[in-house]
Amino acid sequence: MATPVLHQLPTQDGAPPARAPVVTLALIAFSALILLIGPSFGLNPAYGTGPARVCAEQQYEQRWGAVPAELVGNRPLTAAQLTELPPAVPDCRISPTPDKIPALSVLTAFFVHAGWLHLVGNMLFLFVFGPGVEERFGRIRFLLGYLAVGSLATYGYAYAEVDSSEAVRALIGASGAIAGVLGAYLRLHPRARVTALVPLLFFLPLRFPAWLVLGLWFVLQWWSVRAGGSEVAYLVHVIGFATGYLATWAVTWARPDTLAPPPRTGADE
Repeated sequence: MATPVLHQLPTQDGAPPARAPVVTLALIAFSALILLIGPSFGLNPAYGTGPARVCAEQQYEQRWGAVPAELVGNRPLTAAQLTELPPAVPDCRISPTPDKIPALSVLTAFFVHAGWLHLVGNMLFLFVFGPGVEERFGRIRFLLGYLAVGSLATYGYAYAEVDSSEAVRALIGASGAIAGVLGAYLRLHPRARVTALVPLLFFLPLRFPAWLVLGLWFVLQWWSVRAGGSEVAYLVHVIGFATGYLATWAVTWARPDTLAPPPRTGADE
């Protein structure tokens, strides 16, 4: 997720969450574990080294990632379709995976990342904004909403790109789901203070309201979609953010007490 680096654990009233953000931390931990045992991090000897590992990484991403053509057609890519995919290294051949279930790949793709920089960039946002949303939604609803919004963003991207060269390339990472968390956070905590590291000669820590930081982030994603020419799936960010915001707005409008802050008892449940 391309954006300025953010930190801290803000909530609307500046107090820490009343409950431990169990789901948020579990999502981060599981994503880190998957990276460690997969080919991207380079620790698992089963995937080899050098070009062999790079080829295994591409195969892994195609196996567990969400491929637009597969989602729209609801069937795995054929060998002929896979020939349209540029190899990560010379002589790297991606084998078909006839047992792959495209609908499930939307969920598995959330936990596949292209290296630790990709993982940290995503998980930092989840760590900062997830607890404030999880506290208001509750753990189960937060998890279900995270998966649902991320899935919707992925399918939206798939239908938008099905006729492009990206149709056979795997989409990986949790950006769509995390963008939904950002949208929900903006609706729930628009005046929370967020510290951003702003690059002015060197990085300066400056505090801004969430509506400004997240609003500018969304504008940047939208502008990037319009500009095109990037390997980052910015459209997933836009769809996820808008869906998270609108869904949270609809819930708070229909049932204002549903997402009321829980009582602070000083102890976690």
